[in-house]
Amino acid sequence: MHTSYTRLAAVSAVTALSLFTAACGGDDEAKPAAGSSSAAPVSSAAAASSETSIAAPASSEAPANSAAPATALKLVKPGKLTTCTHLPYAPFQSEKDGKIVGFDVDLIDLAAKKLGLEQEIVDTPFETIKTGADLNAGKCDVAAAGMTITDERKAVMDFSVPYFDATQAMLAKKGSGITSLESAKGKKFGSQSGTTGEDFVKAGGIDPVSFESSDAELNALRSGQVVVIVQDLPVVNEWLKDAANAEYEIVANLDTREQYGFAVKKGADPALLKAIDGVITEGKADGSYDKVFEKWIGSKPPTQ
Repeated sequence: MHTSYTRLAAVSAVTALSLFTAACGGDDEAKPAAGSSSAAPVSSAAAASSETSIAAPASSEAPANSAAPATALKLVKPGKLTTCTHLPYAPFQSEKDGKIVGFDVDLIDLAAKKLGLEQEIVDTPFETIKTGADLNAGKCDVAAAGMTITDERKAVMDFSVPYFDATQAMLAKKGSGITSLESAKGKKFGSQSGTTGEDFVKAGGIDPVSFESSDAELNALRSGQVVVIVQDLPVVNEWLKDAANAEYEIVANLDTREQYGFAVKKGADPALLKAIDGVITEGKADGSYDKVFEKWIGSKPPTQ
């Protein structure tokens, strides 16, 4: 990962000098693989689950010159860019070989490098991410969770410029006879709690069974608890790369015209938001964004 600069305390000149040479390490131990989530419907206990702090993959690259001094940022931990996410959500964030990797992880790593910081990842329920509760509670500096920008969410968080255009897909067993949202009415339908996909199918007259995570939703389909599910298209495409899901297929694409964004606490840190925006806009201009996109999505991003 990237070497961290230590924030200077502003209490006094003496204190500032005593802290100037301090440095932060990045030896946090990774969380065990999270691929065994049970396919149980959401309960109030799920929203209250505790968060886990995980260090992002280490890098041997030296930090780039900071676009904004780390001392100007209001960080949860000195020298760290703490990120709230919800696992698993491949290809945006998931655990592999004891490390958290993915599209979102790589982009936030670029922002951390730009600021001379090290990314530290905290796994929390999506419900507390999308409401801004985690940011307001000081659990993290930025939320990066494959999260769609909506007016409701913009009211409680400040979003970056969009970094990904998304649509939804319906997944069912081959030969299910389901070909559209309309034809799925009356069927056992599954969705991930608190997502825009869930909101979309509800608006279409579906009353889905809600699951706390994407893997719990997929396991419900595999076990027959539901016969069709809705999820973001890149996530469904990732599932279909697994031979274990060979008997399933996309039965309908739902053009929801969504855009993902990273979020920071409302009104709290414009310098951090500016750095993240810069990674996205400058990255699209210099090709670094395209490299991350191709690595995780598998194709070049569409021309804007």
